[in-house]
Amino acid sequence: MDHLAAFDQTATQTSMIDPFGRTISYLRVSVTDRCDFRCTYCMSEHMTFLPRKELLTLEELDRLCTAFIEKGVKRLRLTGGEPLVRKNIMHLISELSRHLRSGALEELTLTTNGSQLARFARELADLGVKRINVSLDTLDAAKFKAITRWGDLSRVMEGIDAARDAGIKVKLNAVALKGFNDLEIPHMIRWAHGRGMDLTLIETMPMGEIDLDRTDQYLPLSLLRAKLREEFTLNDIPYKTGGPARYVEISETGGRVGFITPMTHNFCESCNRVRLTCTGTLYMCLGQEDAADLREPLRASEGNELLSSAIDEAIGRKPKGHDFIIDRRHNRPAVSRHMSVTGG
Repeated sequence: MDHLAAFDQTATQTSMIDPFGRTISYLRVSVTDRCDFRCTYCMSEHMTFLPRKELLTLEELDRLCTAFIEKGVKRLRLTGGEPLVRKNIMHLISELSRHLRSGALEELTLTTNGSQLARFARELADLGVKRINVSLDTLDAAKFKAITRWGDLSRVMEGIDAARDAGIKVKLNAVALKGFNDLEIPHMIRWAHGRGMDLTLIETMPMGEIDLDRTDQYLPLSLLRAKLREEFTLNDIPYKTGGPARYVEISETGGRVGFITPMTHNFCESCNRVRLTCTGTLYMCLGQEDAADLREPLRASEGNELLSSAIDEAIGRKPKGHDFIIDRRHNRPAVSRHMSVTGG
């Protein structure tokens, strides 16, 4: 009994519990705000990126991630911007993979636009990356060029093939955009499921000033889901990947479709994640401005006591939920920072 009590006490000490009783076990880390695409719903075409001197070094990112893993994080997702454009990113992934080998980390994964996957897929697989998310909003090359401004669909397709050939499970993420890809989504579902890939649909989020009017793009997934029911049989299933998507299985294809609905039905009650930027800022909620600076305590000491205390203080003020709203009167973003700053 004493042994069990000691185990419970250790488990409590190494867990991060927020004020609403949610265990924080999932960390998303934006390793760079830079990207080789300029997706119209995500960022302005002429973005001003952070000066490189403000970025955490790869060694500092490793130390920060390790501190979170020691405090109970089991899933770690690297994001951007585009994570694979960060110089020497594979060195960081190689270092972090030691936590997979030790069993401290259950999963190390990425969200990517796929542009660099053909170069890195085999190495990622060798380092223990078993699945990745690839952002892909259309299968039409001309539309892909239009939505990404700089992207090449054939290069992304090569990357997806390279990842699958390396044994990495690929899930596609598509932002549902009214008048752009809404009519194409049934085709995308069949295409993805025909290749053994799940597809997750995401509502556009009001983050950062962009060049377009988001009210023109916004497509409630409740409407899209109703439209899909005219063509497919959607069966709710309890499948979870650790993220906020709610999944259905499509009878006609045998594959899964996820719905991430921050606008029409938020997923805050089960939120188990926090987000770390490439400058060491911790956002406890994607849809709130409140944040904690972890760079200062990280650099103030070679030990992690100050850092650990700063993390605890931040988790202690994680909010119950976000305040996303599409402001149709003023076309203002609900959150001033761009998605590429926080990480997708």
